[in-house]
Amino acid sequence: MIIKLNDLTTKRLEESLVDQQGCFKIFYDTEGCGCNGVIVILIVSEPLHTDIEIQKEPFVFLCDRQQESLFDEVMRLEADESYPSYKLTSDSSLFSNNIRIKDTRL
Repeated sequence: MIIKLNDLTTKRLEESLVDQQGCFKIFYDTEGCGCNGVIVILIVSEPLHTDIEIQKEPFVFLCDRQQESLFDEVMRLEADESYPSYKLTSDSSLFSNNIRIKDTRL
């Protein structure tokens, strides 16, 4: 799996790490949302035993191996210029246009 990032997205993701170690995890969250689920990007300290590394550069991206099939092989993550959210797309899908980052590091 490959996640393409533009310059603005790279800058915003770097800022969200706040000069600390961390990985980004693309996660389909179904708990407490009252719907079929929403995609979030979690900042985690380290992978869980069920996570797989899907990309190393310019940031480490993870995905739960059970959720890997929900995503496409090549996707684009784009930061919204005027709002603190992201859009995740591929050539065939719009996964979400209002993805938020949630820092779960201690």
